[in-house]
Amino acid sequence: MVLRILLVDENAERCRVVEAALTAAGHGVVTTASGTENLLARVREIEPDVIIVDLDAPNRDALEHMRSVSRERPKPIVMFVDQSDDAAIGEAIRAGVSAYVVDGLSPHRVKPVLEAAIARFQAFQAMRDELEKTRATLAERKRIERAKGILMQQRGMTEDEAYKALRKLAMDRGKPLAEIAEQVISISELLIKI
Repeated sequence: MVLRILLVDENAERCRVVEAALTAAGHGVVTTASGTENLLARVREIEPDVIIVDLDAPNRDALEHMRSVSRERPKPIVMFVDQSDDAAIGEAIRAGVSAYVVDGLSPHRVKPVLEAAIARFQAFQAMRDELEKTRATLAERKRIERAKGILMQQRGMTEDEAYKALRKLAMDRGKPLAEIAEQVISISELLIKI
């Protein structure tokens, strides 16, 4: 698979060497940048598959730029640094870095680190998507439970009768049960205010 790579490196000579190694490995380095400023704009513009950042030492601004990318346009980010400490590693991970490699970037290390970072990013995204799906399902269930409670209180229905009434209305109107539950809640809130 040919990856579109955004290579960010403060050192122009090192950047050329890494770019040549990536090209030799069959990847397309879409663009290079000399620093992390305007990183989000570059990511929006070129939509890379992965971002490789090579820094002497990560600083707060660089990490904030990566955090912005991770929030708005999540991508695997591989960070190579020459110097590091435990605090910098933790900050980088919280900023969305998928792989953090100390002792700098060398061409022969790029491919395996890149593959591991992409796999880690994909696993994290799958967990994140599953969490969002679970949250949405839980929110829907809460709305349905609240709507059932309203029907039980206002109409004197049992829980089973309230659920069946909601389900029938949803089927009759061709709408999801959660949407009907939201309508019942909205109408109830409106009637309380009147």
